[in-house]
Amino acid sequence: MSLIMKISVLQILALCILDGVLHCQGWARHTFVVQETPYARLCSTKNILTVNGQFPGPTLHVNKGDTIVVEVHNKANYNITIHWHGVKQPRYPWSDGPEYITQCPIRPGQKFRQKIKLSSEEGTLWWHAHSDWSRATVYGAIVIHPKNGTSYPFPKPHAEVPIILGEWWKKGITELYNEFRESGQDPSVSDAYTINGQPGDQYPCSKSETFKFRVDYGKTYLLRIINAALQDILFFGIAKHKLTVVGTDASYTKPLKTDYIAISPGQTIDVLLEANQPLGDHDYYMAAKVYSSANGVEYDNTTATALLHYNVGNDNINPSSTPYLPNLPSYNDTNASANFTGSLRSLADDDHPVHVPLNISTPLIFTASVNIFACASNSTSCNGTRLAASMNNISFQLPSTDILSAYYYHIGGVYGDKFPSVPPLKFNFTADVLPAYLLTPKTGTEVKVIEYNSTVELVLQGTNLAAGTDHPMHIHGYSFYVVGWGFGNFDKDKDPLGYNLVDPPLQNTIAVPKNGWAAIRFKANNPGVWFMHCHLERHLSWGMDMTFIVKNGDHSDAQMLPPPPDMPRC
Repeated sequence: MSLIMKISVLQILALCILDGVLHCQGWARHTFVVQETPYARLCSTKNILTVNGQFPGPTLHVNKGDTIVVEVHNKANYNITIHWHGVKQPRYPWSDGPEYITQCPIRPGQKFRQKIKLSSEEGTLWWHAHSDWSRATVYGAIVIHPKNGTSYPFPKPHAEVPIILGEWWKKGITELYNEFRESGQDPSVSDAYTINGQPGDQYPCSKSETFKFRVDYGKTYLLRIINAALQDILFFGIAKHKLTVVGTDASYTKPLKTDYIAISPGQTIDVLLEANQPLGDHDYYMAAKVYSSANGVEYDNTTATALLHYNVGNDNINPSSTPYLPNLPSYNDTNASANFTGSLRSLADDDHPVHVPLNISTPLIFTASVNIFACASNSTSCNGTRLAASMNNISFQLPSTDILSAYYYHIGGVYGDKFPSVPPLKFNFTADVLPAYLLTPKTGTEVKVIEYNSTVELVLQGTNLAAGTDHPMHIHGYSFYVVGWGFGNFDKDKDPLGYNLVDPPLQNTIAVPKNGWAAIRFKANNPGVWFMHCHLERHLSWGMDMTFIVKNGDHSDAQMLPPPPDMPRC
C-alpha cells in the first residue's frame, strides 16, 4: 500500500517505512489527495471518491500520544471534509472534521492542513469523510500502537491486519444521495457489503480480487475490525474459529471469547484469532451480514466474504473444496446484537485503570426518534410525507456557517443554546401504538452548553415513533463509559441500581437497542464544539444529531487552542 507524502524534516521526530505503510512516532506529515478514481465492482465500473487513489484509503500507523499532520487536497468535483473518528483532539476541535459543525467544507481545488492530536487512545480507530455521504468510499484505518517501551496487555500477535467492512452500490453515491433527499423516503439498499473493499467470491467478477488472509497453523493474529458501512449494523464471524475480543474503540477490554461480533457503523473491535483448525482441503470464510431490526424496512440481505487460508508447507496449495461459512445470527436477532454489546467490559487493571464519574453534576436524557414531516408544497418527487429524525424532538438543521467559528468569534444567529436536558414531550416512548401528533418534531440548530469539568450522565432513549430500531450513537471529542442498557423505557429509580460502575467498556460509539436505552458517563474536560449523531447515515441526514459546546476552564491548559491559519471558508 503506497502513501503520497510530503515530508518536512523539522516536523518529524522519527519516521520509518514498513511493508509499504508509513509508521510514525512523534510528528509526521502526510498528504491525502481526494480524487475521483474509476473502480470496478459487481461487473460494473464507475468513478468513486478515493484518497490517494486507494479504496479503502491509506492506513495510518501511529503510536499512542503522537501528533501528526495530514494535508488534505481536494482534487474532486465535490466538497469534502475528513473526520478522525474516535480521536479526542484535546482542546483542538478545529481538525475534527464534521461539515458545518467544526469547519466549512474543503472546496474543490482547495486544501486544509489538519493536525491530529492523539492522547489516551490505543488500539484501532478510523478516518472517514464527514460531508454528505462521501464516506461511502472515503475511509481508512488508524492503527495506534503502544508507546515505545510498552506493549499490548496480551502476548504479541504474529501479525496484525485491518478488516474494514463496508457497503457498495452500483449507482454513484452522489446520485443515490440526491434521490434519497428528493424522495423523502428510505434510500436504496446497497448491492453488496464488502470486506477490505471486496464483496467476495460469491459475487460476479470478484473471485480473483477477494481478500485472502494467509495464516500459519498454531499462530495468533490480531484482526482490527472496522464497520465503515453507511446504513447497517453487521454481524461478523469466521467459520469454525472463535474470536477473542480484546479491545473496542481504541480501549482494551477483558478478553471475551465469541463465535461472532455485532459491530455498529463507526465502531471498531479488536479480536485475536488463533489459527488452530486442522489443515486440509478447505479454506474458511470470514463473513459479514446485516443486522436490521426495523419492521418493514428493506435491507441488503447479501453476505460479504473473505478467505482465511492456511499455508501448507512451502506449496501454499489452494484448496479444492468449497470453503466453510460461519453460522451468524439471523438478520433480526436483536438479542444477539444487544447481548454481545452488553458483554463488553473494560480491562480495568493497574496499567489500564477506569475513571467512571460517580457524582453526576449534569444529568441528561435524550430521546432518539424516527419522525415524519409533510412534504414541501413545491416538491414533485415527495409523496405526501417524508421521513425525518430527531433528538429530544428537535430535528437538527445544519447552519450555513460552522458552529465552531460562530462560537469562537462570537457570531450571532448561527445557532441557539436551548437544547433541552430532558425530553420536552413525555409519553410511553416504546409503546406499540403511539398517537400521530407525536410524529412531527420541531426543527432547529440548538446546542447544549456544558460547564468545563462537569460530570455528565446521558441516557439515550430510543422511541417507537415511525420505526423503532437501533441507533449507533457517536460523540466527537470524547470516549464515554457505557454503564447500563436495557429494553423498554428507562426507569430513573430502578435502572441505575443495575449500573456497572466497576469495569464498563470505554467507547465512542454505542448502539442504543431497538425500543431500549443506553446510559453513558463522561467528564466534560475537553473544551470545544463537539458533534453527536446517529451513525446510520440516513438518520443523520434526517436530523438525528445535536451539538455540545463544552466551555473553557479557568486555566490556560483547560481552554481551546486557537485555530490554524488555513481553516476553510464558507
